[in-house]
Amino acid sequence: MQYSLKKIFNYIKIKDFAHLLLLLIIFPFAIIAKIFIRDFWLVCEDKNEARDNGYHFFKWVKENKPKQKIAYAINKKSPDYDKIKGIGKVIGFGTIAHWFWYIVADKNISSQKNGKPNAAVCYLFEVIFKARRNNRVFLQHGITINKGDWLYYKNTGFSLFITAAKPEYDFILANFGYPESRVALTGFARFDSLHSAEKDDKLILVMPSWREWLGREGKDNKGLNIKDTDYYKCWNTFLNDTRVSDMLEKYDKKILFFPHRNMQKYLSEFSAASERIEFADWKNYDIQEVLKRAALMITDYSSVFFDFSYMKKPVIFYQFDEEDFRAKQYEKGFFDYHNTVLGQWTGTEDELVSLLEEKFKKGLEGLKEGIIEEFFPFLDAQNCRRIYDKIKNEKQ
Repeated sequence: MQYSLKKIFNYIKIKDFAHLLLLLIIFPFAIIAKIFIRDFWLVCEDKNEARDNGYHFFKWVKENKPKQKIAYAINKKSPDYDKIKGIGKVIGFGTIAHWFWYIVADKNISSQKNGKPNAAVCYLFEVIFKARRNNRVFLQHGITINKGDWLYYKNTGFSLFITAAKPEYDFILANFGYPESRVALTGFARFDSLHSAEKDDKLILVMPSWREWLGREGKDNKGLNIKDTDYYKCWNTFLNDTRVSDMLEKYDKKILFFPHRNMQKYLSEFSAASERIEFADWKNYDIQEVLKRAALMITDYSSVFFDFSYMKKPVIFYQFDEEDFRAKQYEKGFFDYHNTVLGQWTGTEDELVSLLEEKFKKGLEGLKEGIIEEFFPFLDAQNCRRIYDKIKNEKQ
C-alpha cells in the first residue's frame, strides 16, 4: 500500500523526527540483541504514572513470576518513579533505552493506547506500514463503554485487548472489528487490589471526567477561559452551593474534588464554600487508594465508576452537558446512564443536591447482592493471574 508524504505527515510531525532518529540509530543494535534476549516484556502506562493496570500487573508479575523478564517504562521525573524502581527494572520513558527495549520486547503491554516511546512514530510503523510485529497488549485504563474509532482494530492492531465487564466484551467484539482471539475477558489487573478496601463513611469522591474540547492543547481551545465554560460553571457552582456546605456539616461528611488528569491544569481555578471540600492534585493522590476509601462517588461520564460499583458502593451521575459530550467527544455505547442499577442519573444541580441529601439520610447504602454479577463475571482477586496466563499463551 502506497502512502503520500502528505498522509505520512498527518501521523508524524516535525517534533517527532527526533524520535524517528533515535529509532533509526538504535534499531540495528536492538535487532541483534533480540536474537539473544527472549521472552522479554515491557510494561507502561501514561509516561508520568505507575498507578493503573500496568503498575498492578507489573507488580504482580515481579512477586508471583520472578523468572519472567520484565521492565517498566516511566518518566524519571514522575512522582511514582521511586515506587516502581523499588519493584523491578525501570526504563526512562521516551529515551533511547526505551526505544531499544521496545524493539527487543516480545510483548509491549500498556494501559494506554499510546503507551510507547513516541506515539506518532510507532503508529506509523505499526499501523500504517505494518512493519512492526503484532505483539501489543492493551490493558486499558477504564472499561470501554462508548464508541470510539481510535480503538477499532484497524486503527490499533492490538494483539490482545483486555476487558473487565461482560457487556463491554460483547460490545467490543460486535463493534470494534477485533477477531475473537484478540479480545479477552479477564478482569482488570487493578481490580485485585479492590478487595482490600477500607471505607471511610465520611468521604464523598467527586470525579468529573475530561472534555476533549477543553482538556487538550490545540487550535480548538487556544486562549480558552475555563471560567466561561459550562464545565467550570456547573462544577464550581456545586462546590459553592450553601446547601451542600450545610449538608456536609449536618451529616459530618467531606468532599474530595478530583478532576480527570487532563483537566487538572484548571484545578486552581475552582473554589469551594466549605472547608470540608478538598481539591486533589493527581501528583499527591493515588486514585486507586481514594476509590477504595470513598463511600460515595459523584461523576459525570467517567468509567472509573465501574471500580466503585465493583466494590458495591453507590454512584450518582451528574450530566449537565450530555448533548455536547455526545456531539463533541464520545458517541453513546452499550451503557445507559439514565437507566442502570449501578447508579442514579441527574442533569441538574437541584436534583443532585436532593439525591445527595437522600443518600446521606439513608446512610450511604451499598449496592444490593447480585446486582454487579451481570457486569463482572470475576469477583475474585485473580485478574492479574488470568491476564498473565492469556499473554503467556497468546499466539501471534
